Amino acid sequence: MDFKAVLQENGAMLSRIVSSYEADPALQQELLQDVSLALWQALPTYRGTGSLKGFMAKVAQNRCISHVGRAVRQPRKAELDDNMVSATAGPEETVSKQQQREHLLGAVRNLPLPLRQVTTLALEGFSHREIGEALNISENNAMVRFSRAKSALKKSLSSRSEGGAGL
Repeated sequence: MDFKAVLQENGAMLSRIVSSYEADPALQQELLQDVSLALWQALPTYRGTGSLKGFMAKVAQNRCISHVGRAVRQPRKAELDDNMVSATAGPEETVSKQQQREHLLGAVRNLPLPLRQVTTLALEGFSHREIGEALNISENNAMVRFSRAKSALKKSLSSRSEGGAGL
């Protein structure tokens, strides 16, 4: 299996998983490197059971959880990332979309870890079954956690918009 090709094919997913755990762009890059190294080490153990994408997401989630565990006492604020801004949108639309992304990412980062895990994978398009496999939980547990996560996100985002931050 060509590691470079696998990493290139799934790089965007890995970046999104990393950004859901780390707000600081510089630390996101370091964490992405850590995830890549962990994948390089773990890929030879992949036996073809389940999807490769799911296997990679599980490795990435585990590395991100370890990162959060080490950094839990060091709160950081996200800086604006110019790379996420669309070049075709007008300035107001660009700012609005960027604020929405930041609000959603902030709300996801504030979820308890079990809810954050299922949310990150669900946002990547994983089914409840695939989420369960990746996290070693039942499909039903994945559905329950995601339902709770959606409720928590709705509450967080609605209280933010009511507080004047607006989406």
